[in-house]
Amino acid sequence: MHTTVKTWLNKTSEELDEIYSKAEAGNIPRSEMRGTAILAGSLFSKTVAFTARMFAWQGKVFDLFCPDNKAGLLINKITFFSLSFIVAKVYRDKSWFDEKETIVIDYSKTSFVAQVIRDEIREIEPGVYLGKVWWGQKQIFHFALTKAEKT
Repeated sequence: MHTTVKTWLNKTSEELDEIYSKAEAGNIPRSEMRGTAILAGSLFSKTVAFTARMFAWQGKVFDLFCPDNKAGLLINKITFFSLSFIVAKVYRDKSWFDEKETIVIDYSKTSFVAQVIRDEIREIEPGVYLGKVWWGQKQIFHFALTKAEKT
């Protein structure tokens, strides 16, 4: 796990919100990204991150982009077998959190299962993104994305 992401597992939701609010949107990823679920402020955040990665969500694959690189699609990697499911549109827009530019991962028109979910990410350092998951208009948790390690 990336060292920055390890520190995020020990932070509160308010601390992660502060990191997110100070960041620029950054570059839209163009590759496979490893995901880490963050249950902010919990004593069990490391256990939740490990369990989620093993059995539920491994990350996102950003690779279906329009020629102008301003929008595209991604696929989530889920389950123990890293199957690719749940497609989303990716584009820049205002954050629901603070109205500043962010990278939006929008499932509303691409996924029956996740149509009420909206993710937002900002690049905190090169190749390291902090994200928010929204259920409708309610933020439900944070996550991290880092460049996937080659195996």
